[in-house]
Amino acid sequence: MIVINMKNQTLTNKTSARALSPAKLIIAVAVATSLSTSFAYAKTSAAIEDNEIITKATQYSEVNKGTESNINDAWDFANLYDNDQGDYFKLSGRLQLDSAWVDSEQGDYNDTAWRRFRFGFKGKTGEFTYALEADINLNDSLDDAYNRLTDANVAWSLDKNTELKFLKQSTGFTLDGKTSSKKLLTPQRNNLTNNLWFTSEYFTGVSVKSKFTDDWSYKTGIFSSDGSDEISISDASYFAMFSTAKKLAKNSLWDKGEVSFDYIYNDTHEEGNTRDFSQVISTSSKFKQNDWGLLSDISWGKGDLGQSDLFGVVVMPTYQQSEKIQWVARYTYLSSSEDNGVRLGRYDSKVVDEHGVSIVDGERGDKYQEVYAGVNWFVNDHKLKFQAGLQYAKMDDNANDGGAYDGWSFTVAMRSYW
Repeated sequence: MIVINMKNQTLTNKTSARALSPAKLIIAVAVATSLSTSFAYAKTSAAIEDNEIITKATQYSEVNKGTESNINDAWDFANLYDNDQGDYFKLSGRLQLDSAWVDSEQGDYNDTAWRRFRFGFKGKTGEFTYALEADINLNDSLDDAYNRLTDANVAWSLDKNTELKFLKQSTGFTLDGKTSSKKLLTPQRNNLTNNLWFTSEYFTGVSVKSKFTDDWSYKTGIFSSDGSDEISISDASYFAMFSTAKKLAKNSLWDKGEVSFDYIYNDTHEEGNTRDFSQVISTSSKFKQNDWGLLSDISWGKGDLGQSDLFGVVVMPTYQQSEKIQWVARYTYLSSSEDNGVRLGRYDSKVVDEHGVSIVDGERGDKYQEVYAGVNWFVNDHKLKFQAGLQYAKMDDNANDGGAYDGWSFTVAMRSYW
């Protein structure tokens, strides 16, 4: 039995709006910089003679590249040590900010808050890699800021393709569930993942990932469903995961393609920190052709402990306008076999449930649909990006017990990691 407990207090989300002047300043400066740079360049280009256009454009490009290089170099602060053998020691973490506005038939909601802050380190020595990272709530006072450990593990490279990992680690499945929040193309994960995936994400266990061939890869593991904030396998039960993915050869329909399959067996337990599904099956895909992309997810969960079976589909096309600008659209459909089997998304649920927490059935329905359109601005790839998205969502509630929803939401987000 392994039990390490650093904190027993449960933290709850605050529902009141917070005035975060540093957050608003970050967004304001970023937008103002972008607009002023574009305006200045346009004005300069209009004023110069025809025979100077190429020269000026070249000079502007060189200045722009220099500025971009300086921004990218700022992330070098995290690199504390490395050597010729590939060993290293780095700081790790992420900082994420959300501003959300919801306007629905059931009510309104708006808030600006730090979405995530994590800080720690990771390193490599010989065949071993290790990581330790804590999740910190910047919206609370310093005394209550610590939430939990996220990554707290050691991995052993058995060969160049195979890795064995122990202790607390990410357990990803479904399209967005196995995509780090650092690299999501939308501010929040889709609602299929929110319903079926185990949103606590980090569980104590052991996993192995490797390749069958150059095109086939897999990851499998067994984990405790214990809900401890630290490393623990003493309470609740367990779940097992198997995922496999295949890269597809280039053809006339796509330049890059990949399909994957996830299977979860969950020994559901009332004290478990998982969703109440005894089995989850998910098949997802990613395709890219020139600047266009298409991602999809089709998933099903077998309900238990009062949760009904659930089926869902996500389709997400993307368009890469330039190196810095990406447009994203998404359609999500969810349906449960019985009443109150579907949850609303993160911010929509705060309108239906006046307490802003997911502890009542007031945010449940039986059929959900969502349409999303948004844009991503990559300042330094995913290491620093700004996202904005408009969403329309509708929930049907056959039981008529408070889960119906029909509304719009708009989210502006900053995402950064190192």
